[in-house]
Amino acid sequence: MSAALSGAVDLSALKARAEASRNQPPSTAGAGQPGGTPAPSSDTVLEVTEATFQSVVELSLNQLVVVDLWAGFSEQCQQLTAVLERLAGESGGAWVLAKVDVEANPRIAQAFGAQSVPTVVAIAGGQPVDAFSGALPEPEIRKWLGSLLDALRDRLPGIRAAEEARGPVEEPEDPRFTEAEEAFEQGDYAAAQAAYERILDAEPANELAKNALAQVKFTARAEAADPSAREKAEADPKDIDAQLAAADLDIAEQDVEGAFRRLVDVVRRTAGDDRNRVREHLVALFELFDPSDERVGKARRDLASALF
Repeated sequence: MSAALSGAVDLSALKARAEASRNQPPSTAGAGQPGGTPAPSSDTVLEVTEATFQSVVELSLNQLVVVDLWAGFSEQCQQLTAVLERLAGESGGAWVLAKVDVEANPRIAQAFGAQSVPTVVAIAGGQPVDAFSGALPEPEIRKWLGSLLDALRDRLPGIRAAEEARGPVEEPEDPRFTEAEEAFEQGDYAAAQAAYERILDAEPANELAKNALAQVKFTARAEAADPSAREKAEADPKDIDAQLAAADLDIAEQDVEGAFRRLVDVVRRTAGDDRNRVREHLVALFELFDPSDERVGKARRDLASALF
């Protein structure tokens, strides 16, 4: 359970309160009223009260329920709720959003131990399983939801049923990547590099942007490389610029092992700033390939041996 919740979560009091309300005569219970079911804003969004909370708990036995604890005075709440509503609609019912106005329903917030709004709690199998506080960026929310669905898919049959009914769904294009890819296709490598760097400034751990940036930098170098770099490198082994350019040409022509071997040999016979420069170039070339690539693994071992 996330630290967004302050302590142990006991939903029994809310369940009991809701159960008592449900025992009222049917004529007094309507959607969203005491003893009724949550009032639906859509097929995937519910307005929940203390009286209808038991229905939400029961719903979580079959599918993931995301409880949005919000308050009208908070602009952050309004922004986050809008994102959650849209993502819930995109899910096609794989998960349901349960919106709770904590000013009108304080006992629900108290039961979860929520210390601030917005707070978002995921419920599965009648129990809270994860939570976060604050208005996270949409990519982080998508990642959070994806992790929950992956973890719960085999436990909650409603998830798989909704996904199968919906069919395959293409991931929405990220306009930041679209901008970078278009610049790359047009041969504007400086613009593509700048676009990927902006993504990494906002999301330092974005592996897709990291890999793409490495490819852009390499392509720009390789296209600008002197075609006679190999001849110059062979003629003068001490010409570091020629050795680096020759390695880029080797990679561009699919001689990966030759490029790695060339630079490892240069590391062995250099020292100081020259050695460090070659090492950094070689490591940058490693980033163009899958870390599990055997050629990369061997070259890393050879580099370590050359350095030490």
